[in-house]
Amino acid sequence: MAEQHIGAVLVIEEKRLVGIFSERDLLVRVILAGLDPKTTMVKAVMTTDMVYVTPDTSVSEAMAVMTQRRCRHLPVMEGQELKGMVSIGDCTRWFSRDQDYTIRHLQEYIHGKYPA
Repeated sequence: MAEQHIGAVLVIEEKRLVGIFSERDLLVRVILAGLDPKTTMVKAVMTTDMVYVTPDTSVSEAMAVMTQRRCRHLPVMEGQELKGMVSIGDCTRWFSRDQDYTIRHLQEYIHGKYPA
């Protein structure tokens, strides 16, 4: 995970999402618990009580879920099918781009360059 700069991985068993393993799981459930990361199985320490979003969930809603659940990654599910994962970094990058877009258009409007 560290080499790939990934903060969490989804755990799939028989084509079904069964858990998520995050940096926090590694730190709290393995390192701080005194377990050996080389011999501890992911299934023993992964988070199984997951909350997820759908492709139709807004970025604001996803961010609110992450804030309420104090997590940084959410699986994206459509029915029983895993579509991907969204991170808090994904959301903040989206908000940043959206704000940049709004600022640019407001500046164009103020300076009379806004298309009629």
